[in-house]
Amino acid sequence: MTMVARGTRSRMKRTAARQVLATTVALTVLPLGAACDGHGGERADATAPFGAAAHEVSGKRLVITTDNGMRLRPADGHRVTVDRHADAVWSHHDGTWTLDLSCSDRARDDGSCPRMPYVYVPDGLGVIVSARNAGVDVAGLDGALDVTTVNGDVTVTHSGRGDAAVHLLTRNGSVRATALDAGRLHAETTNGDVTLACTTAPSSIAATTTNGSVNVTVPHNAPAYRVTTGTDNGRAAVTVPTRGARHDRTMTLSTVNGDVAAREG
Repeated sequence: MTMVARGTRSRMKRTAARQVLATTVALTVLPLGAACDGHGGERADATAPFGAAAHEVSGKRLVITTDNGMRLRPADGHRVTVDRHADAVWSHHDGTWTLDLSCSDRARDDGSCPRMPYVYVPDGLGVIVSARNAGVDVAGLDGALDVTTVNGDVTVTHSGRGDAAVHLLTRNGSVRATALDAGRLHAETTNGDVTLACTTAPSSIAATTTNGSVNVTVPHNAPAYRVTTGTDNGRAAVTVPTRGARHDRTMTLSTVNGDVAAREG
């Protein structure tokens, strides 16, 4: 993909994300070099005004952990911004920044810690998310994605990158992705559906659940895939091209209780 095409795609993702975001939230810019909180991390001042000084993200990866969920949206520049009411603890090692949004005991007790805070992420920055007991909602991000939660849905739209991996995992929730770019795609849950609609044709796709259906859609001009499907209690339908598929272009779809389908968009 050329730089012009990639820039155009990024702008389209940001525009789509702004259409998704209809809620006004209070934000603070989180400096990537803040005062230490006494526990080896770097805590952003929750009362800092919007526009506080911030460092550009110099690494290639952002790790976000929380005991709740979150909403990820694209940033306009090279700074990360976070819901100002969130408890944010930063740390840094080599090229990876880590943002811990887990609620402190005080914030949990007084109810001031948001359950689904917004985090705005610069283009091209790979994101790894670990959440639990809530969903993760992603819109408009341009980069590799690795999203995991427990007891919540994973929802992704207009995100990913055609040369990067996308991993979407939950347990006791569904995985739903639309307008997804990915070089390699893996989506998994235990109790819930997996629904994936791609704007590019990943070289490999793996989608798995136990109690739910699996539906994958690739572009109408996608190359042929070596498709493997499996279900114990349901039907399998494959309408994507399969003849002459290269050995490294694979699609594996499986469930126990539900239907599986692979189709062209």
